[in-house]
Amino acid sequence: MSFLIFFIITLFIAGIQTVIPFLVNRAIVFGVMIPEQHIEDDSIKKFKKHYSMIVGLLSIVILTSYIGWTFSNARQDNEVALAGAIIEFALIFISLSFYLYYHGKTKQLKQQNQWVEHLKPMKVTDLSVRKQDEMLPWYVYLLPILSTIGLLIYTVLNYDLLPDQIPTHWGPSGEADAFTVKTPFSSVQLSLFLLIMQLMFLGIHIATKNSGIKLSATALESSRNRQLTLRKSSSWFLYIVLLGATMLMSYFQLTTIHPEIGEGTVKILIPFSFLILVLVGTLIFAIKVGRSDKEIAQSVEAQIMDLDEDKYWKGGIFYFNKNDPSIFVEKRFGVGWTINFANPIGYLIVFLPIVLIILISVLA
Repeated sequence: MSFLIFFIITLFIAGIQTVIPFLVNRAIVFGVMIPEQHIEDDSIKKFKKHYSMIVGLLSIVILTSYIGWTFSNARQDNEVALAGAIIEFALIFISLSFYLYYHGKTKQLKQQNQWVEHLKPMKVTDLSVRKQDEMLPWYVYLLPILSTIGLLIYTVLNYDLLPDQIPTHWGPSGEADAFTVKTPFSSVQLSLFLLIMQLMFLGIHIATKNSGIKLSATALESSRNRQLTLRKSSSWFLYIVLLGATMLMSYFQLTTIHPEIGEGTVKILIPFSFLILVLVGTLIFAIKVGRSDKEIAQSVEAQIMDLDEDKYWKGGIFYFNKNDPSIFVEKRFGVGWTINFANPIGYLIVFLPIVLIILISVLA
């Protein structure tokens, strides 16, 4: 079971990392803004193609080696899981290394060819685009939050039914493999984690909903379509993942109180179903957003370009812009959102919940 789970995750990571240059904003190449007039440049196409070929081939070699190593001898589940985790991080490190290499090459190409020297930067605003935004309303998050509060109350009322050892971790098979001593605090630890995560997701949703909708002066229609698709799709994806996580963690909490409901294949099916939900949802989200600005023909004026914000992007990954009130902005490499690291509210939304979860783990 461990091999199957880690193989699926690794295969997914490899696939996404291989095609990612073709999913990002069409005017962003390896984290560098390219004027619309030059995005079809042969060197740009070559960089994307070479990156995908190298990462794809290395992924095939690594996955093949993992399969061969796993089945060459009788391996323990913990060995397979450890090797799988190492391979996942290795793939991310490899793809990031080649990304940074081609980021430097693309930046150098842009400077050498002076692509922005004779173009006038333009910023466009469309006040009507907010009316077309179809992100979910914030109050839909009250449903999972209230259900978790109800589960907390139910756990407290049934404290006597809890075992002396409270599960704190579950393996790939759905079996608990780590425990702590029963206390009033440890009995609700998992539900507290879930509640904090739900509040974090709510904060992310509100921040992204209030973020700026950045449109392209040279590709107005395609940029509008991408922004609206990104906002709507990420809103639904975030909420569906939260519902799945709520059901999964609530199930684990309930099986601690009533062990009989966790017997049989349901123990494996529920965690595995959540994994498939996240991976398939991520794939659909990435493809839908990635294609949203590629299918509309552009007619570009020769002497204008979008504002060049490369100076605000460190390595094309980390965004620091004190003049931008947005807490979250669209990623330059990848599909989705990243924090504006110059806005302290983003730290509170993302990192404070993580700190709280760590503190709860230590206290428990």
